[in-house]
Amino acid sequence: MAAIPRQFHTSCRLHNGDRMTRAEFHRVYSAMPEDYRAELIAGMVFEPSPVSYPHGKVHSRLGHLFEVYTATTPGTEIAVDATVMLSEEDEVQPDLMLRIVRESGGRSWETPKHYIEGAPELVAEVAYSSRAIDLHLKKERYALAGVLEYMVVCLRPKHIYWFDLCNNSLIESGDDGIFRSLIFPGLWIHGKGLLDLNYKLTNDALARGLQTGEHQSFLARLAKGLK
Repeated sequence: MAAIPRQFHTSCRLHNGDRMTRAEFHRVYSAMPEDYRAELIAGMVFEPSPVSYPHGKVHSRLGHLFEVYTATTPGTEIAVDATVMLSEEDEVQPDLMLRIVRESGGRSWETPKHYIEGAPELVAEVAYSSRAIDLHLKKERYALAGVLEYMVVCLRPKHIYWFDLCNNSLIESGDDGIFRSLIFPGLWIHGKGLLDLNYKLTNDALARGLQTGEHQSFLARLAKGLK
């Protein structure tokens, strides 16, 4: 007797490696225990490994920097571990996202059930044990869905990859060690400062970015809906 394909076993629960549509994934996921986490990437279920302490520390630090940025940049929002419905084959929970709200010209929106649908402008992942997926399959799916910038903070070995997905290129840090977002002017992240959790370096770099003329011009564009 032929083996039953894994997708037929998913009526009650999800399993790593199951293949299904996003609609089926979401239906089953909604019935899973509250502390369960999984993502659908290119139609396949991925269950993440437990989150390490180094991951959590860098995640928290980068989230703080994004939070400061959004607090001084009306029309932008940050979310942590929020569900994003990217496509009919992708339902993900990125570590962090930075988005422009729709009223200010953004391309993603909040659904009636409080998920995000569409592609956020910037997605960030902290990679400790998930490096292979984050740098390859996830990068491809984010690009296909229309995410504009993708940041992967690798902790082993320590390295930051910041991708300009529109042009399939890397955003490199400057001679001062600072990465500068193309989509969010003024979002300046000191690479070594983030990886070493050096609060002075990261705080000072972001403060400088928020004082630039480019950030002021961006604020004006956001107020007009980026038109």
